[in-house]
Amino acid sequence: MSLKKLHVKKGDTVLVLSGKDKGKQGKVVQALPKKDKVVIEGVNKIKRHTKPSQSAPQGGIISKEAPMAAAKVMVVCPACSKATRIAKKEVNGKMLRACKKCGEIIDQAK
Repeated sequence: MSLKKLHVKKGDTVLVLSGKDKGKQGKVVQALPKKDKVVIEGVNKIKRHTKPSQSAPQGGIISKEAPMAAAKVMVVCPACSKATRIAKKEVNGKMLRACKKCGEIIDQAK
């Protein structure tokens, strides 16, 4: 089974293209390439009913973000603040991600 590469990375700001949260922006908290899904901060919230346990003696209803399909999100360029596709640019012998609209490099400095 080949692993599909996602167009988004952890820490990217993305725009939701479809579904109940269409138009919302958020930061990618977790990328799940095996499932082709991403978890986005404050988007696709679900309610989880939990039993009382040692760590949560009260139990109750917890609200958390659920994974959503990576195809439903688009990267937002930090330079031009528009949702864009990803281009590949070679800079100093390294292939980096760039904005298709303005040409700016998207990769975060590590």
